[in-house]
Amino acid sequence: MVRVRLDTEAGPIMVALDMRRAPKTSANFLAYVDDGRFDGTVFYRAARSKADPKRGFIQGGIRQDANRILPPFKLETTTQTGIRHLDATISMARGDSPDSAGGNFVISVGPTPQIDARPGYPGYAAFGHVTAGMEVVKRILALPSGGGMDAMKGQMILRPIVIRRAVRLDGQPKPTSYPRVWKLFERR
Repeated sequence: MVRVRLDTEAGPIMVALDMRRAPKTSANFLAYVDDGRFDGTVFYRAARSKADPKRGFIQGGIRQDANRILPPFKLETTTQTGIRHLDATISMARGDSPDSAGGNFVISVGPTPQIDARPGYPGYAAFGHVTAGMEVVKRILALPSGGGMDAMKGQMILRPIVIRRAVRLDGQPKPTSYPRVWKLFERR
């Protein structure tokens, strides 16, 4: 396990990445952390369960910022890793293609088995869990939301929560050699 702290404006969230069972997905997340690609991004989505609004997931990361994105990688399904979407699971978000995960992630509040792999559905890549800060995650999930389209209709956080910094707590950072284009546009 490698621990990462997400310093958000709502408080810190600590996650432990399962490098053994989900090595590619964990390495992708760490590349974003080590490059500083999550610094200054936001938690922008609160997907609450209709049956129980205190359950669901929050989503954060780079959104569609092409200046921060790293190359996609092969999906590690929950059937391959054995990591299920339980309470406090961190998982990579993706687009329509199974191998389209990049710089966006979700944290579940309560079990979210509907995003586990099953016959005919590849699911999402769970790769770790929250070890501290679930009260922060729950506060973000409860924030007012609206807007959005299609699957995200009504789920966009009206005042997104800034991820000030993402920090690796175990091992040595291994920054990528990819350009950090977004830095050109930061205020000094």
